[in-house]
Amino acid sequence: MTPDLRQLRYFVVVAEESNFTRAGERLMISQQSLSQQITQLERVLGVKLFDRGTRGTRLTAVGAWFVPEARAVLDRADEAFDAVARVARGEIGSLRLAFLTTTANYLLPPVIRAARQRLPGLELTTEETAIAPLVEGLRKGRYDVAFTRPPLVDGLETRTLLNEQVCAVLPEAHPLAGRAELALDDLVGERWVLTPRSSWEPWHEAFDDSFRAAGFTPDVVHRDASVQGLLGLVAAGVGVTRLARSASSLRRTGVVFVPLAGEFVTTEMVWLSGDSSPALHSLVDVVTELATTTDLTESG
Repeated sequence: MTPDLRQLRYFVVVAEESNFTRAGERLMISQQSLSQQITQLERVLGVKLFDRGTRGTRLTAVGAWFVPEARAVLDRADEAFDAVARVARGEIGSLRLAFLTTTANYLLPPVIRAARQRLPGLELTTEETAIAPLVEGLRKGRYDVAFTRPPLVDGLETRTLLNEQVCAVLPEAHPLAGRAELALDDLVGERWVLTPRSSWEPWHEAFDDSFRAAGFTPDVVHRDASVQGLLGLVAAGVGVTRLARSASSLRRTGVVFVPLAGEFVTTEMVWLSGDSSPALHSLVDVVTELATTTDLTESG
């Protein structure tokens, strides 16, 4: 049998008061009950902690030694209880964040700043990745939450963070580069540079639908898996492409971003359906609030 925390608290208060009556009043229990608890503690430990006499209650040598030890145990217990409560509130824990490469340049800095300010007890790791390994990583538990663009797949929960314009990306010298806005069918007959279909089939199915609605099939002359690569190809005059406006921060020269009328894309925070992690949902709340008060495409 070992002492319980209540008995240790009683012992420390009696030691501080050197009087069972005052200690009982402080603890709001009867002197008799308090005395019984201390006697039981002494019996469990097999030592005498107090000398009780007509001249009052005094710690024995063993009791005096035990006071700081008991306080240390109580302090550590309080710390553990507080930590458990913070974990339950989502204030402590660890999360693995994945950022789609095309969102990391503007989303990663403000998200991490907000999380560090609001949830300093969370340990965060970040990774930039392409869409297919991002989704696979969520499904297999390598990532807890990701920042990406739809369309995705079933089994994921999403929170929309922002909605931004899709633009035609043209070489600076292109005849349409000076236009304030374009329709997709203005680009009939252009050579196109796009990502490989294998990079994420749901995206390309959505592209197919939009090109079909515009009345043409794009003449794709080159494919590159990275946005930086696509921008370089456009700057070199190989072809045109279409990207979210935020991608303009990745290249400032050689290309022009012209809005495509009526075309927008969302950026979403994504996690596995059914994930009940308090830390995850605390981060979701913090980032959702951030998205309502900040233009995330401008804050990176």
